[in-house]
Amino acid sequence: MNLPIVSLARPEPATETTAPGGRARQFYRAYGLLVSSDVALPELEPAAPAIPDLEIAVGPVDFPDGASQGATAFWFETTRQYLSWQAVGTFMISGANRIDVDPAPGVDDPLLAFPLLGPVMALALHRRGLFVLHASAIAVGGKSVIFMGDKGAGKSTTAGAMIRAGHRLLTDDVVALDLSDPERPMILPGFPQLKLAADAAGAIRLKQAQVRPQVHPQIDKAQHRLHDGFAADAVPVSRVYVLERGVRAAISPLTGAAALPAIIKFSYVTRFGRQALPGNLAAAHLSQCAQVAGRVGVSRLEMPAGLARIDEAVAAIETDLASGTR
Repeated sequence: MNLPIVSLARPEPATETTAPGGRARQFYRAYGLLVSSDVALPELEPAAPAIPDLEIAVGPVDFPDGASQGATAFWFETTRQYLSWQAVGTFMISGANRIDVDPAPGVDDPLLAFPLLGPVMALALHRRGLFVLHASAIAVGGKSVIFMGDKGAGKSTTAGAMIRAGHRLLTDDVVALDLSDPERPMILPGFPQLKLAADAAGAIRLKQAQVRPQVHPQIDKAQHRLHDGFAADAVPVSRVYVLERGVRAAISPLTGAAALPAIIKFSYVTRFGRQALPGNLAAAHLSQCAQVAGRVGVSRLEMPAGLARIDEAVAAIETDLASGTR
């Protein structure tokens, strides 16, 4: 007699509930937070439903009266921040625990996720007291490195080369630092995705990554979802590198006088100007920048031209970390 097969495997925990408006409210982990979201964010790690640290809700957002609006518009108040992209939607950050999303007509969740997990999330993390850099970060054993640089400098490409060399991604594009212990700044893990241009992806070829479909013709970088190679725990900051073009891979420490302006330049909130730091927030932000510049080794990393030489930079980074000096 054939007996029914009974599975003894433990069921996966539920990761969604129903939100107002019929949307599925899903739960995720990112940057040390439990996030509930009416926008599907498969980029993030799923989590069981619970009281969230950060809520992302879909609904109408009224841009403030008198604020100038165009293809892109930002408006900052003491308790609320508004960001609007005409072709995508409008986002409102309230306090430290809520983001409201008002999609533009016909826009789907994958396109909403681009600004939501970029500048919108960066400002939300900033409002929670974290120090946020526009950068990428990699875990190397018990240490970590942060890559900062101008657009096209190769932050994500260098991170990809480090992953290929056996190291682990902490976060790409948005680096959130917990400075609650002044002596030990920590990088909070983001989510297992790296955005790479086609030429970089072809040169690095991350075997442990799944390339997600392009969400918009004007977005030239593809999303690479890592199946492996992600560091899920916070790691103390060991090095910050400012990427610049050079003839060979070389690392040179920056003095305190040069390190502080570099940290200020690539802090995420700086991209929005003085308006994003009303009241005493500007002084608090400068203090955070000085804390990072003073406690972490900041260096210039010269990147040799050509993707074929990216491993020279990887070797220089590994040697620098092994030296143990700041």
